[in-house]
Amino acid sequence: MPRQRVLRFALPGLLSIGLSLAGCGLDSGTTDQASPAAEREADTVPRSAEQPVANTAHGPVRGARDGDVLAFKGIRYGADTATTRFAAPALPASWSEPADASRFGASCPQTPTANPGGLFTSWRPDPPVSYGEDCLFLNVWTPATGDGGKRPVMVWFHGGGFTSGDGASRAYDGTRLARRGDVVVVTVNHRLNVFGYLALGHYGPGFEDAAVAGVLDMIQALEWVRDNVANFGGDPGNVLIFGESGGGAKVSTLMATERAQGLFHRAAIQSGAMLRFPEQAGAQAAADQLVEKLGLTGDSIADIRTLPAETIQAALPGTGAGGAPSIDGRLLTRHPFEPDAAPPGAGVPLMLGTNRTENSLFAGAMNPAVFDLTWETLEAALRQAYPDRDVPAIIAGYRALQPDSDPADIYFEATSDARWLAGHVTLAERRVAQGGAPTWLYLFDWDTPVDGGRWRSPHALEIGFVFDNVAYSESMSGIGEAQQRVADIMADTWIAFARSGNPNNPRIPEWPPYDLAARPVMVLDEQPRRVDDARGAQRALVQEDPTYGNRYQP
Repeated sequence: MPRQRVLRFALPGLLSIGLSLAGCGLDSGTTDQASPAAEREADTVPRSAEQPVANTAHGPVRGARDGDVLAFKGIRYGADTATTRFAAPALPASWSEPADASRFGASCPQTPTANPGGLFTSWRPDPPVSYGEDCLFLNVWTPATGDGGKRPVMVWFHGGGFTSGDGASRAYDGTRLARRGDVVVVTVNHRLNVFGYLALGHYGPGFEDAAVAGVLDMIQALEWVRDNVANFGGDPGNVLIFGESGGGAKVSTLMATERAQGLFHRAAIQSGAMLRFPEQAGAQAAADQLVEKLGLTGDSIADIRTLPAETIQAALPGTGAGGAPSIDGRLLTRHPFEPDAAPPGAGVPLMLGTNRTENSLFAGAMNPAVFDLTWETLEAALRQAYPDRDVPAIIAGYRALQPDSDPADIYFEATSDARWLAGHVTLAERRVAQGGAPTWLYLFDWDTPVDGGRWRSPHALEIGFVFDNVAYSESMSGIGEAQQRVADIMADTWIAFARSGNPNNPRIPEWPPYDLAARPVMVLDEQPRRVDDARGAQRALVQEDPTYGNRYQP
């Protein structure tokens, strides 16, 4: 089956939709290829260097060389989760001979998805990866191993909500980022959906960790980084965690988790601020529905550990179960940023932001007619999204602020400003009120030219630029000099933040931390600029929409 991943949101006027981040390979000759000199050098190195070996606490692994970057894929950091279903992860058994780390490990069982507009086509791994419960693998890209390097470590948690995705997307390939910044890049697979977040704790002993198993996987992966990344040239004392969409929600979760304290030292949330977890009562009620559909009861609940994974997945639709971690009272004891910022993340510098038209991806995929809105049809479309708002006043306000905008611009921006942007501003405000480490807020404002430019600046667009993977993001962003200029800005900004906890670098103007007076925002485009309270007037027109903060409720 094709590689797929999902992004899930339930918003007014939109059904919950799945968006694939799957894709096929690119033609040869793209900008990610090694130079001819590098290729000649690689051809002359001994075979032992072509297949580098690194040691881990569990056993040695043999990777592969891509020019001057070493890649280790499919490194096992946990035991087969079929043996720990609905429980905390176990450590893997040790091995003595070098394990193959030249290809990605299996992806965890997940929700089927689609591919709107073909935007994610070029992100698909080639060859495709498999699926299965034996899926606790991570991937490492590094300039060198065993050299005593103290390189910043950039640990990426993938998107797809908490229900789909993996670390194998071509957009997440760490080769160029590792080379560009002299950093170590790590991507992680962890349990998803009901296998990671089914709230079964009320069924008694043995299910205490079922609602947070996927979070425990992430923590175990970070512990692996702490214990092993020095062997891959990285500094375990300088770890950035970052992620987009559901990956940003995972970063938000780890910021609120005491057990994760000390395992990372900077954090970046891209279009995924998570203010609050699903309510425990709702998560448990959804789990009860799934248990009932499976024909189980409190007396027979132990059988859920041995049912075929496909049987459990087949019973999932309509229950709302397993969509995200919930407060279990043990690992997660409060919401990440509701009503304020959780204490565990107070000392961690944070960079976060959103894209200008996040909702163009979701609304455009669900109802392509919104791309062709007119001034006569815009009001009805916005009323569907905001039935309790003064929609004519919103439209008039946006037209006054943005006289060159067309109806689709206003629809996408109004629904994005009230949800994604407002949610990230709220998180930044609560961080400032906490009085801890600094917070930087950005707005990504570059429009993709693909498909005639109608997608504007959609959800997930910035990922390929952050990883300096323009060539692998052709279907999302196109390829060209303008795209590479944006990638130069984005990648160097993320690298600077990973290195020092401060994103300032020569490619952007001075970017001060967020405060409640000036409210500085870095608007990231081909020509980055600081704008105080960027789109604040627009947000005041639409006000904050609570559906964004509640998007993971069952």
